[in-house]
Amino acid sequence: MAGDVGSSWAVHFPGNLRWSNAMQIVKGMAPYGAVAMAEVDRIGQRLNARAGEADLDRAWQEEWSAVADRLAKVADAAAAEGREITAGHHYMRAGNYYYSGERFIPPGDEKMAVYRKALRCWQAAMERLHPDIERVEVPYEGKSLPAYFVKGRGGGRRPTVVLFDGMDNAKEMSVIFAGLDFAKRGINTLAIDGPGQSETLRLRNIPSRHDYEVPGRAAYDFIAARPEADPKRVAVMGYSFGGYHAPRIAGCDKRYAGCIAFGAMHWDMHEWVAGNKAKLAVDARTSSTSNFQFRWVVGAPDNATALEWSERFTLEGIAQRIECPFLVLHGEDDRVVPLAEAKKLFEKVGSKRKHIRIFTAEEGGAEHCQVDHRQLGIDYIGDWLLANM
Repeated sequence: MAGDVGSSWAVHFPGNLRWSNAMQIVKGMAPYGAVAMAEVDRIGQRLNARAGEADLDRAWQEEWSAVADRLAKVADAAAAEGREITAGHHYMRAGNYYYSGERFIPPGDEKMAVYRKALRCWQAAMERLHPDIERVEVPYEGKSLPAYFVKGRGGGRRPTVVLFDGMDNAKEMSVIFAGLDFAKRGINTLAIDGPGQSETLRLRNIPSRHDYEVPGRAAYDFIAARPEADPKRVAVMGYSFGGYHAPRIAGCDKRYAGCIAFGAMHWDMHEWVAGNKAKLAVDARTSSTSNFQFRWVVGAPDNATALEWSERFTLEGIAQRIECPFLVLHGEDDRVVPLAEAKKLFEKVGSKRKHIRIFTAEEGGAEHCQVDHRQLGIDYIGDWLLANM
C-alpha cells in the first residue's frame, strides 16, 4: 500500500497502525466541525515525541484528554457568558477528543470517567448547534437503546435510515457525519447506539450479540410508529463492525427496504479475532484494536470465551437471504478490513439489486470506511438512497 511508505496524511504514525487508524477516525470528522486540524496536528507532534514510551496507551489518553480539558473549560466559560454557539463549537471538539482519548483505556472507572466527559460535551454541543436533533429512546427487551432522530427536509412521511455504529464509534459521530447530510436530501435518520456500542455498552451494560436482527427489529418498530417516517422506505446502515450488523438485519427482517454496509466487516469473525490476538501478543502497534475490545463488546468473561463466541458472528446463510437493494462501500487501501472481504460479501448477498463501490487512493476514500474522505462516501450513500428507496 502506497500510504504505508513513510508518513502521510492517512498514516500519521508510520509503523503504528494502532495510533494511525485512531488518528484517521478523528481526522475524518474534520468536514463536520468536530475537529480543528491545528489542534490535531499539535497532538500528533506531542504523541510522536512520546512514541518511545513503554505505555503508549497512556500517552494517547493523556494527550487527547489534555486538549479536551482545555476546550471544555473554554466552552463552560462561553456558556456561562451566554455565547452559546462558541460554547457549542468547543464542546463538539472536546467531546470528539475525549472519545478518542478513551479508546485504548481498559474497561473500568477511568474509562467511564473519560466517556462521561465526552458525552457531557457532545450533548452540550448538540443542544446549542443542532437543537432540532431529537434525543430518543428505542424500546429494547424491557430496556431501551439511546439514539438521535433527525428529520429529513420536506413534509409528509419520508424515507428513513437506521444507522448503527461500528465497534469504536458513537451515535454522536454518526448523526453529525451522516444524519445531517441525509436530512438535506429529505431522508430521516435514526442514529443509534446498539448493543455493544458506545453509551449502550458503557453506561447501560448491554453487550453486543451475534443475532443483531433483534435490535434491528426494535429500531424498525420504533421508526414505523413515527409520523415522519414511511414504513415502506426504511433502510438499515452500519459502518465498520456495522458492516456485519446491517447485512445481518436485512437478511433476517424483510421489512427493511434497503441495506448499506459502509465498509464491509471480516466474513470470518473468528479468524479476525484470532489474528488480532496473535498480533497483539507480538506488537500492539500492528493491530487497530485492543486486546480487550472484542471481549468487552460482546460481554465475554475472558479472551478465550470471546474467541469461541466470535464463531457465532457470521453472515453465512444470512447474506444470501437479503432481497432488498444492497450497497457495500470499501476502500482499496483499507488496512483494517481487506478489500477481498468486501468482494466476498458482495458476491454472497442474494439481492438482484446489489451494488459495490470501491474507492481508490487517487480519488480519495481508499481507507477504512472512507475516513480519509468521509464526505465522498456519505454523498455516494445519500445519492444511492434517493435512487433506490
